Amino acid sequence: MSALLEIKNLHAFYGKSHVLHGINLSIAQGEIVSLLGRNGVGRSTMVKTAMGMVEATGSIRFKGEEILGVPTYKIARKGLGYVAESREVFPTLTVAQNLLLGAQQKSRWSADDMYRLFPRLQERQHVQAGVLSGGEQQMLALCRTLMGDPDLIMIDEPTEGLAPQMVVLVANFLQELRQRGVSVLLIEQKLAIALEISQRVYVMGHGQIVFEGSPQDLHAQTTIRNEWLGV
Repeated sequence: MSALLEIKNLHAFYGKSHVLHGINLSIAQGEIVSLLGRNGVGRSTMVKTAMGMVEATGSIRFKGEEILGVPTYKIARKGLGYVAESREVFPTLTVAQNLLLGAQQKSRWSADDMYRLFPRLQERQHVQAGVLSGGEQQMLALCRTLMGDPDLIMIDEPTEGLAPQMVVLVANFLQELRQRGVSVLLIEQKLAIALEISQRVYVMGHGQIVFEGSPQDLHAQTTIRNEWLGV
């Protein structure tokens, strides 16, 4: 199966600080891949680098095309979506207006799809995004990115701070994306969720990939889990 996103020997820098040290990672069409690791190991930096937001060397190929050095807005237009941990909704605009801002003219997704996936957004569609709860803002951030019709969506800690029932909603949402042909790169702290919905997992430590395999492989690797994922 050919890779939709293929990262090779990626090194990333914040000024003189060398953050990523030779990352190799790939994601196939219709695959959910989780990127695990403790806070501060470089997971968020990696997805920001893929979006053209961090200085880097190496290779990032998306749909067979080199995108390292391409401006962020052009990367997004090529079909690579990104949901930041900070959510970054437009607070003075309504839910419906936020969704409209994310929409592409030709998209496999509509606002009605978003409201079906998250009925709470339909109830709040005329409410300013800034007064939504954290969980509602997370739903909106996910849906606004999806309205841009990405082929791959990279999502940074989508369940952080959410109530258990909201976590289940997000997990179901990610599985629906895969069913409709959208690949997912998930950065997640909740190991159980990542292992349940992913086809493959990577573990990062000190700016490097220290494990790659199936959820079953990781479950069997007690040493890896204790050393790189344990609190």
